[in-house]
Amino acid sequence: MTNIILCGGSGTRLWPISRTLMPKQFVKLFHTENTKHKDENSLFQLTIKRNRKVCDKQFIVSNEEQYFLAVDQLEELNENSTSTTQHSTFLLEPVGRNTAPAIALACMALEPEEVVLVTPSDHLIKNEKAYIEAVEKAEELAKEGCLVTFGIEPSYPETGFGYIQTKPENGECSILNVELFKEKPDFKTATRYLDENSKLNIQNLPLKYYWNSGMFCFKAGVFLDELQKYAPEIYEASKKAFEHKKTHDSTLRIRHSHMQEIPDDSIDYAVMEKSRKVKVVPCDIGWSDMGSFDALESEVKSSKSYEVDSRNNFYYSDNGKKVIAAIGLEDFVVIDTNDALLITKKGETQKVKEIVNRLKSNHSELLTTHSTVHRPWGTYTVLEDTPGYKIKRIVVKPGKRLSLQKHFHRSEHWIVVSGTATVTVGDETKLIRPNESTYIKMGEIHRLANEGKIPVVLIEAQVGEYTGEDDIVRLDDDYKRK
Repeated sequence: MTNIILCGGSGTRLWPISRTLMPKQFVKLFHTENTKHKDENSLFQLTIKRNRKVCDKQFIVSNEEQYFLAVDQLEELNENSTSTTQHSTFLLEPVGRNTAPAIALACMALEPEEVVLVTPSDHLIKNEKAYIEAVEKAEELAKEGCLVTFGIEPSYPETGFGYIQTKPENGECSILNVELFKEKPDFKTATRYLDENSKLNIQNLPLKYYWNSGMFCFKAGVFLDELQKYAPEIYEASKKAFEHKKTHDSTLRIRHSHMQEIPDDSIDYAVMEKSRKVKVVPCDIGWSDMGSFDALESEVKSSKSYEVDSRNNFYYSDNGKKVIAAIGLEDFVVIDTNDALLITKKGETQKVKEIVNRLKSNHSELLTTHSTVHRPWGTYTVLEDTPGYKIKRIVVKPGKRLSLQKHFHRSEHWIVVSGTATVTVGDETKLIRPNESTYIKMGEIHRLANEGKIPVVLIEAQVGEYTGEDDIVRLDDDYKRK
């Protein structure tokens, strides 16, 4: 069985913790002492570890920008694991077109009889024993030609999830048929769903309503047949895009022009709500989609704070070191990062999307990056950004190098703090050691590399009328970036 992992989302409902270039699936939410279950792994890494127990292959669908995050975290996981590294295939999308095309493109790369387990990369599942049992049951149904979805037993009237209305199949409680997929309800409707469930629960009968988990299991060929039947325009456009893909090693790249031609639609709308082959495996697996600050609060302890006349507040500091003091606050959520602060009342956290939309309209970098930005060669942290100059801390991993590049609007001064940097400026290449420096004039072709065994750490001072990240002309790049 192959695990298709969908990890191209941006997770903006958790802004400012989650950003476009560092979304929640790659953020290590549980690495601080504030977590209720300390874990050094990201949600993406937890997904890999969990599904390796039931799948022998991984097919990771990502966008181009997040590819290197996934590769780095996969390598980190393999380095810390005593088990055999499993084969991983990547499919890279230049633009997102929702889950139906993403799954279709992955299935087209597999044999029709291959059973696939489709999972998001940003879910938390705490009861792995129950999860594995549910997956094994779903695999059996998938081998019979069913499209299987996993229904989560609702524990409260959530308005942010879709629901599945079910009915038992021939009295079988562990396999259910779908009556209807329900859109995200209002609070009154969600409460009614749970009331109806309570009556059935008293009689020890299968529940009528389940949360739609967004996880699926089926044969690759069966899904593609149903997609062709119910959403032929998505199928044909995806097929065309797949036929014109670029392949390098275990990475499949879809061309931008062909990806844009695929209609944007979810697997639920395109197939699951229309197909007559859908079955539901109900499960109680300690599931959370980690898609809101309410969900985050249930898994992460509030950061240390000093309160006066304040109660029932949730504080989150991404470095866990900043002291938070509050006076006269009740039912507030306070999210603090190095470069942004979010303050909202509980119950209104979903409105963060309105802030995200404003940031988007202003083309703010706060929507896309943190103060520390991850690159395939390492990271950089912006320490100071003022008109006329910018100061960064740059870390280059062993064996990695930046692109051969030049700038039209800035000069750069590099001071090495640790490690040994190999610096090319024009036709000259030299080693720069700790406490040594070099200067790159505006317009000079240059490159920074780390040929050593430990990370290179340096301070970069940029001086110029414009210091934006788009003032980079790449002449050669190991990572095929433009």
